[in-house]
Amino acid sequence: MSAKATVAWWDLKGSGHSIESLRAYLRDEAVDRFAAVEGLRLKFWIADPATERWGAVLLWESAEAAAQPLAPRAAELIGRAPVQYTVFDVEATVEGAHTLPGKV
Repeated sequence: MSAKATVAWWDLKGSGHSIESLRAYLRDEAVDRFAAVEGLRLKFWIADPATERWGAVLLWESAEAAAQPLAPRAAELIGRAPVQYTVFDVEATVEGAHTLPGKV
């Protein structure tokens, strides 16, 4: 089995949502919900205020885990599917030395 990574990007322009409004979604439900997803090694949410884009990068332990259906809550909130959704093979991972706490 090889690890997989998925990247999803949403364009928030005209959606009625902003990066700030989606931060509330993270705080109120998303972080805890994704902590319980089987086969998910890591998920981090990303934002680009200059282009009004919101997204996520997910690291999966296997292709099977990456292929599982997930509740499309972000798409429901934003009102559309991501403009980009890509699946990648993961060749290697490493976590470097840092001083950040376990959760950013």
